[in-house]
Amino acid sequence: MVIPEPKEGLAQSIHNASQRAQEPFISVNCASLPPNLIESELFGYAEGAFTGARKSGKRGLFELAHKGTIFLDEIGEMPLAVQSRLLRVLQEREIMRIGDDKIVPLDIRVICATNKDLLKLSQAGKFRFDLYYRINVLKLQLPSERAMRRYYADF
Repeated sequence: MVIPEPKEGLAQSIHNASQRAQEPFISVNCASLPPNLIESELFGYAEGAFTGARKSGKRGLFELAHKGTIFLDEIGEMPLAVQSRLLRVLQEREIMRIGDDKIVPLDIRVICATNKDLLKLSQAGKFRFDLYYRINVLKLQLPSERAMRRYYADF
């Protein structure tokens, strides 16, 4: 039996039960993206933005999630510089691709997850306070994966 990943499963369920269910659901593990690539993956880039960039540019994951939901897992691993840009996305509901001068409006739901104490990280200067307060709207605590495994083992 495949045991579902609890955080992503909950985020997908929220998306599926909403009016956005027919729109994209994009899941991103922030810890798995290398720090030098995370910004271009999330926000995209314009033609010629950097050496090795696609000639046509690239839409980022936020753009791909337009009208849908983006799930940012392990948000506590996101570099501070990227946290600043994420805060702007949440406040202004728009992005600007790397190397571009055009603003792209967005209509997305953002769901975040972490296994870290973001308030303590904020107090230590490793996570932005303003971003913490912006994403800490509804806090849900899920059982550990170990507890989930025990639960599913009974079936």
